[in-house]
Amino acid sequence: MALTLWYHPLSSFCWKVLIPLYEADIAFTHREVQLFDPQDRAAYLKVWPLAKLPVLTDDERGETVPESSLIIEYLARKYPSAASLLPADPDAARPVLIRDRVADNYIHAPFFAIVGERLRDGPKDPFGVEQSKAAIARGYDALAPLIEGPWAMGETFTLADCAAFPALYYADYAVKLDEWPTLRAYVDRLKTRPSVARVLKEAEPVFHMFPLKDG
Repeated sequence: MALTLWYHPLSSFCWKVLIPLYEADIAFTHREVQLFDPQDRAAYLKVWPLAKLPVLTDDERGETVPESSLIIEYLARKYPSAASLLPADPDAARPVLIRDRVADNYIHAPFFAIVGERLRDGPKDPFGVEQSKAAIARGYDALAPLIEGPWAMGETFTLADCAAFPALYYADYAVKLDEWPTLRAYVDRLKTRPSVARVLKEAEPVFHMFPLKDG
């Protein structure tokens, strides 16, 4: 196949890319990367020297595309079945991208700080964890009023939904969504979307590795 996704099934940013690939029914090869395996990491460094997941390689076009939002934009521009994920008109695309940035920068990012603290050896930083939890709550506050219908942009499933689901699903383990009923209902709707349900199903065999799973 022309497309290969370098990914790990537990990675939330990889979920963000898997969802649109399944949504648009785009054929691709799964290439699971084990970054803690020296040999596999060395092989991946040849693909992307920063060793961050995910990366999409397109052999047919000779393209290597890193970063989840850029990958989805690439799919939307190159594959007609994915075009609805991001409007071609810049003015129409801007609100989609705003929601994407809110999810990534103000929910995803502080959540990863909490995960990093859990995994860190040595002295812990409970104050830093509380700061990250407060940041996630502010992210929830910012995102909740931006959900305009069944999906983030109303009736059309977009990049914004692909970004919001993994951010909210994982952050819920750190800051429960119960005080944000709009977001809780939104996540529940997203779980019923076939592309999202498929991603969750594929992650089940490795989800025990998630460091916050047991609180």
